[in-house]
Amino acid sequence: MASRTSDLLNFEQQVITDFDVNSLIRYAQINIHGFPSSLSKFTISKFGHGQSNPTFLMEVISSSDSSKQRYVVRKKPSGKLLQSAHAVDREFQVLKALGDHTNVPVPKVFCLCTDPSVIGTDFYIMEFLEGRIFLDPSLPGVAPNKRRAIYLQTAKTLASLHSVGVDSIGLIKYGRRDNYCKRQVERWAKQYIASTGEGKPERNPKMLDLIGWLRQHIPSEDTSGATGGLVHGDFRIDNLVFHPIEDRVIGILDWELSTLGNQMCDVAYSCMPYIVDLNRDDTKSYGGFEICGFPEGIPSQAEYLAEYCSASAKPWPVENWKFYVAFSLFRGASIYAGVHHRWIQGNASGGERAQIAKIGTNVMIDSAWLFINRQTVLPDQPPRLSNSIVRDHMKPVEKESLGLPIEGGRFVPSQKVLDLRNKLLMFMKNNIYPVENELYKLAQSSMRWTIHPEEEKLKELAKKEGLWNLFIPFDSAIRAKELLSLGNDHFSSGVSNNLLLGAGLSNLEYGYLCEIMGRSVWAPQIFNCGAPDTGNMEVLLRYGTKEQLQEWLIPLLEGRIRSGFAMTEPQVASSDATNIECSITRQGDSYIINGTKWWTSGAMDPRCKVLIVMTSVLQSISSSL
Repeated sequence: MASRTSDLLNFEQQVITDFDVNSLIRYAQINIHGFPSSLSKFTISKFGHGQSNPTFLMEVISSSDSSKQRYVVRKKPSGKLLQSAHAVDREFQVLKALGDHTNVPVPKVFCLCTDPSVIGTDFYIMEFLEGRIFLDPSLPGVAPNKRRAIYLQTAKTLASLHSVGVDSIGLIKYGRRDNYCKRQVERWAKQYIASTGEGKPERNPKMLDLIGWLRQHIPSEDTSGATGGLVHGDFRIDNLVFHPIEDRVIGILDWELSTLGNQMCDVAYSCMPYIVDLNRDDTKSYGGFEICGFPEGIPSQAEYLAEYCSASAKPWPVENWKFYVAFSLFRGASIYAGVHHRWIQGNASGGERAQIAKIGTNVMIDSAWLFINRQTVLPDQPPRLSNSIVRDHMKPVEKESLGLPIEGGRFVPSQKVLDLRNKLLMFMKNNIYPVENELYKLAQSSMRWTIHPEEEKLKELAKKEGLWNLFIPFDSAIRAKELLSLGNDHFSSGVSNNLLLGAGLSNLEYGYLCEIMGRSVWAPQIFNCGAPDTGNMEVLLRYGTKEQLQEWLIPLLEGRIRSGFAMTEPQVASSDATNIECSITRQGDSYIINGTKWWTSGAMDPRCKVLIVMTSVLQSISSSL
């Protein structure tokens, strides 16, 4: 059965003595946009799950509007620590890069503090994700079909993480990709030695033998960095937050060990439940699923791996699988040894629960040797069945969110549309959703007919991102380029014509993007894709004179003005244009419009400079502007 993220709090430790809470509040008020300046209530509770960096839930209620906000504080432990361990600054760096530039599910981070005078050690603050965490990898209390979906979703999420191009998101120097396993063996061997021995927990000679075996069996692919990329370092099911009701991952947690390197190490570590299970009640055997039996519904290790390999386009790892699993068990043993040593010193964040680390160390070592001595660990080829499990039932958008290929179908979006959609999703996440509350407050105030300065900033950013005027059909864009080629390639704003004439999409292609923009009432106008401007611009583009194009269309395309559309009348069913009573007649060089309109779209916007009015047909005038 899953635990809600909020259920993992250690309520016995609600009186926090680890640091100065008031100092934390002052820091958050200065460094987190939207953090209340005045609080009517503040609580902070420590999460009990996890053994590395102390993690806290901070709940605040604003004095002004009684709104409740939740944040997570993750800090480096106090006391003397092993070199390079508990690097919360690296956690922040990778979460920031992934959150800003990819669709990999991670919590949003707000700020990093490296000033020890604030709360004693480095820390960062991120958003709180309300969802489900499965602490027990056997998924007790979960239906068999759900178990299967959860495990395969875990494999796909790891594949999406491993598909990230680190060079393009600012992580090119996040670590070395070559000789990862060689360096990791030496690193964890050194840390195991530092955590055991004289005056410390007893050193296991089998661990020293295991270190020697690993040094002799490092895969050749590791030397070249061929399997290199972003590595989470602690990817397992209880470090994933699943949606409250859907079987999809909404957040990957605990990035302390992340780096660049051999991604198959991540894959092997995520397979630990198949090999070893320290949560078992039967202390005579800590064997995983392959030894003690599979809970109904959980896929085999081969099926799990096949799903990962198919989603990530990685080769079947049978040749070096013994090494990767043995390495993961070795590293786990070293980590457990460090946790147990810190617990003896009084520094382990898990409290007395860290005692189990002593048992875990030796179980991991013994399990590694059992696995190494197996005759067969994987079939020569991946099972075919896994290629179609679940995927055939996934929606294209679900496949896309995981970086999976979308096969077949008449309405499958092109790569161009998918790229735009990804860019649009990121823009919404990073720029529009965070300011919605401010925009709503303005709209409900006495200043509602003024323009929020943040809106204008976002419009300029949307232009630069190529997310401007996406509604313009490709045929209209061609016509616009011809009509607006007036001796230079830029409008009055200095922005290139190409950026102001959309992306050359068909109406169907634009539909995929409309669905995203429609998630926020503010988004369409920020992308200059809101009614009635869109329809009015197309009317001007197709039927406007050169003078009308100059006076109204170009400013509309640039987003400097807005327009209105007057159709609805109080006495008739105005959705039928043949019912329109408002008339227009020509008198000399002018026109006389006679009628009543209401609910005129766009007319109340202070930027409205042009109004398109629907009138009845009089005196051979078939249509009018």
